[in-house]
Order: sequence, then C-alpha cells, then structure tokens
Amino acid sequence: MAKFLSCVAAVLSVSFFQVEAQCPDYSQYSQQLNPPLSAGEYKLAYQRPPLACRTFNSSAVEDTITRFQSNIFPNALDTAVKWKGFAADNAAEELTFLITGDINAMWLRDSANQMQSYLPLIKADSSYNSLASLYRGPPTESGLCPSQNQAQSDNFMPPISTGIAFECKYELDSLAAFLEISTNYYEATGDIDFLNKFNWIQAVNAILNITEALLIGTYAANGSVNAVPYTWQRQTSSATGPLDNSGRENPVQGGTGLVRSAFRLSDDSTIYQLFIPANMMFSRYLDSASKIMQTISGNRSLANHMHNFPQSINTAIDTYGIIQNPVYGNIYAFEPANRMDDANIPSLLSAPFFGYLDTTDAVYQNIRNVGGPHAGLGQAWRMASIIRIFTSSDEAEIKAQLKEIGINSFDQTKWSRQWFSWANGLFGQCILDLKDRLPGCWRRAISRALVG
Repeated sequence: MAKFLSCVAAVLSVSFFQVEAQCPDYSQYSQQLNPPLSAGEYKLAYQRPPLACRTFNSSAVEDTITRFQSNIFPNALDTAVKWKGFAADNAAEELTFLITGDINAMWLRDSANQMQSYLPLIKADSSYNSLASLYRGPPTESGLCPSQNQAQSDNFMPPISTGIAFECKYELDSLAAFLEISTNYYEATGDIDFLNKFNWIQAVNAILNITEALLIGTYAANGSVNAVPYTWQRQTSSATGPLDNSGRENPVQGGTGLVRSAFRLSDDSTIYQLFIPANMMFSRYLDSASKIMQTISGNRSLANHMHNFPQSINTAIDTYGIIQNPVYGNIYAFEPANRMDDANIPSLLSAPFFGYLDTTDAVYQNIRNVGGPHAGLGQAWRMASIIRIFTSSDEAEIKAQLKEIGINSFDQTKWSRQWFSWANGLFGQCILDLKDRLPGCWRRAISRALVG
C-alpha cells in the first residue's frame, strides 16, 4: 500500500543541499540561543540552520519571509527533507522523505500539511528541483534505515512490514490527507498528467475499499459479532495507546454512514470510532478529488462514486454528529456520545480551516471553547492556538493565542516541544494570513516583537 500512496507533489523553484556530516543535530541546535539576536524587545534568536546545513532551499519561500518569520515558515524545507531522489524502477518518479521534525518518521497527514504552508507559492514547474512524492517510510532508494517507534512489537491486523510503515495505527485523516494534497497540487498547478500516472488512481481505489469496509458496525443485525478489518494492540501504561476489546475498540453502531477511525489525528486511540472531524475532512477532500477523477478519461463512474460517497457522510454527520447540549445548544460531537475535541488538524475547531463549513456556522460557534487531552493537563496545544487565530476575527482572542502558543498554561517557561516542523510552518502561514486578513491587528499584535 505504501508504494501506491507515494504519489503526491508540490512544485517550487528550489535548490537541494547535501547535508554535511559536520552539521549540528537540529534537535540540539533548536534548543540553543543562536545569534544574531533580533533588535526588538524580545531579542529573538536566529533558529535557522547554516545555509549549507539546510535540507532544502526554496527561492519562492526565501522571497516571502521576513526576519520575524525566518525561524518558522521555511522550517520544513530547512530541516525536514531527509531525502529526495528517484524511484529505482522509474527515473521519472520523484520521491521525497519528509520527516515530522523531532521524530524521524513520515506521516501522510503531517507531510501533507507541512507542504500546505507553501501552497500560495506553488506553480506548475517540470524541473527536477521540486518537492515531490510523499512516501510513508523512507523509500528503499534512499538507503535510510527505517526508524523503530517502539522497542516492543505491536500486534495488528492486517500485517505489514514495519520496514515500510513506521507505525501501523490506522487514522482516517491520513487517507484524507492524501486526497487533500492531491487536490491542493492539482488546483495550484492544473497538472493532470502527474496524477494520471504513478498509481494515483489505484491509491484512490484502495482508499475507497478501506473506508467502505470500515462502514461496518461491531454487531450484525442478528447480534453476532462482525469480522473486523483492522485490530491493533500494544503493551503500554497509557490509556490512549491500545484499543479495547482485543484490539477492536468499543462497540460501534453500523449503518450510520460514518467511517470508523481507530486513532485520532494525534495518534491517540479513539474511544468511539465514529470520529467526526476525520469524517468531515475525508468527505471534503474525497469530493474535491472527484473533480480530478472527472478529468481523467474512462473514470466517470469512479468520479461519480467519489462525489456521492461524501454526500452520505455529510448526511450522517448531520444525523449523528450534532448533539443537544443543555448549556450550548446544538454542538458537533467529537466522537458521538462525547463532547470534546483534539484541536489539531483535522479537528472540530479547524473545520472552517479545511473548508468544511464557515466560521459563522451556528453549531460550530458552540464548540470553539473545547480543547483536547493530547498535550497533557494544563498544556496549551500550539496547533489549537494557531487554528483559533486562523478562525477568529476577534483581536483580543487573537492576541491571547499569540501569547500562549505551545506553553504550559500555568508556567510560560515550560514549552511542550522545541522542534515541531508542522506547527512552525503553520504558524508562519498563520502570520501571513493575519497580515492579509486583519492588517491592523497584525501590526498591533507583533509590533513589540519586531521593533522593541
């Protein structure tokens, strides 16, 4: 499955640098106060690695960033392009291994969103020097050894080599992310030829087969237990790790029209597998990808199926994903029978960000104050703060989020992660959006950091 999920691309004018052996480990480098410091009140460090040590360089990005953004917006290109090259059996198939940052592994969702930060800069470009082909696990051609996520073995079904997959947790949003970056690439470049080769159609068919198999409930109509297409178990002390009931998780109602997801976007296990944010994202991008399929000759039936499937998911979300709360009225459920969020992407909070609904949606407004458990008690989850800025026009709310991105809510000297490439790029994208959407707010919010 990993091979045919490897076709995805964003195209930029770029130069690729071979990382020198003497370059610092960015995990340590990012924790240091590197000169020159900014002239403003906060004396911001310069956190980009030396030019020769950057894993990827883009002239389009370099022309866009300011000093304030230089540590964050190009972070994925500077540090996370672990390898780039071509398939061993096809010199025209470009491959890239794009790591998440402080974890030497690649997720479909993380990589798709790391590239989304540069979407406004993408244009059609057939040159060799382009970002290309997201791939789950280092391609064989790279010569990189697969990273091991756990010392002990996970038990999962269906089986797959851990030399291909870093971790075999099934998340619906990973499949949605493949459709997302396919849509983003096509809409930015119009390059249908790229998507008509390298197994893109086969990948879409595989995604449909997987998701339709996971419409099934735990029990059949006669009360017997249905065969389940996926199980996952791990010996751990964390309740968010293993799936209950011998890797099957809690019982799921069948016939709802919602697709099951064993794990949330944060890699925490779901409690109830009819995970609404991932269904929202999958619906949105499967429908968008249907427009790509319509332009590929001989695939009209498949394109129609890709368009109709999301409509049934939308109906299911309206039916099972909206619940009545005695305080807030109608709200979207995170996992039906549960009022919460996991405010990353996709999340209930980010639904307007990925285009499922508008920020004025009345039901959506009722859930904007809900966070999530992943970062720990009292920890401000940086992705949630950034998405609140993206989806807000209230200056006070925006300024409050700018103050607390990625910190302990009770001790601002305690940071959650020193190097998280996706969050860095997303924050850079957020600053550009804020500058264009609310320029007055942007100037007032960051003026002290810029000029002292």
